[in-house]
Amino acid sequence: MIDKIELRWLLSFQTVYQQLSFKLAADQLQLPTSNVSRHVALLEQQLNVRLLERTTRKMIPTAAGNQLYRSITPLIQAMNDVLEDVSLQGDSLSGHLKIIMPDLPFLAESIADFCSLHPKIKLSCDTQLNPTEGMLEGFDLVLRFGRGPLEDSGWVAKEILRWSSCVVVAPRLLEHHPLPHSLDELRKMPCITSLSVLQGMPWRFKQNQTIQVQSSYKVNSGNMAKTAALKGLGFAILPTHACQAEIDNGSLIQIDLNSEPEDLVLYAFYSGRKYPLEKVKVFLEHLLSGLGD
Repeated sequence: MIDKIELRWLLSFQTVYQQLSFKLAADQLQLPTSNVSRHVALLEQQLNVRLLERTTRKMIPTAAGNQLYRSITPLIQAMNDVLEDVSLQGDSLSGHLKIIMPDLPFLAESIADFCSLHPKIKLSCDTQLNPTEGMLEGFDLVLRFGRGPLEDSGWVAKEILRWSSCVVVAPRLLEHHPLPHSLDELRKMPCITSLSVLQGMPWRFKQNQTIQVQSSYKVNSGNMAKTAALKGLGFAILPTHACQAEIDNGSLIQIDLNSEPEDLVLYAFYSGRKYPLEKVKVFLEHLLSGLGD
């Protein structure tokens, strides 16, 4: 049977199963959607079984599809690991490095330098702040922010950068609202929160404290949050270094509360296998070395 099945069919099926979409799978595999659809159809034809039920509205794996996915995924991963190890016998680092990361200038600089140093590396990079769990399986490395304890997952988390944070407000807002001195008082104030990242609405403080704040201004951008704070639209938690100049010139006021906000941390997440892929290991070393310099 195995001599009648092509590896690319299995890879296309695996990605479609993860994304539940031919288009999203094709984007991830960098193939035309028609090719991915044909690969799955040929696999189903050769196995003589339906793997995915398709309608105009959704896609659902069949029992056979679930069984095949669970069985081939560790085999494909093991095969990829072997190929990665063998490729290291060459003179330079090579392979396909797939990353999700925020669109930040220092990360763009680091990854461009890395690819210049290792011209045999093929890069695919998706810039997102809050990738969904299902999407992570198609990538080698995910860089994203966090505050406070991390949720349990099968990924290894490595801290890349940490920024202390503070609560700030524009003087004009204090003309209409009293200055809060505690978390209980702060929760009644208008606040600027994240839309989906950093666990959404709750504000996280040290000693494992969280508060639900009032917010009608939600953004997934530190720059937008800072701009809104300067306009007096609400209290905001910002990395201290990002608003120190505004604190010094008085356009923002740092609020002293009975607890400090959790630090903003940039984490690198990668597969929880015993040994990280060499390309991931070398890239992380490059990134940390550049930040140290």
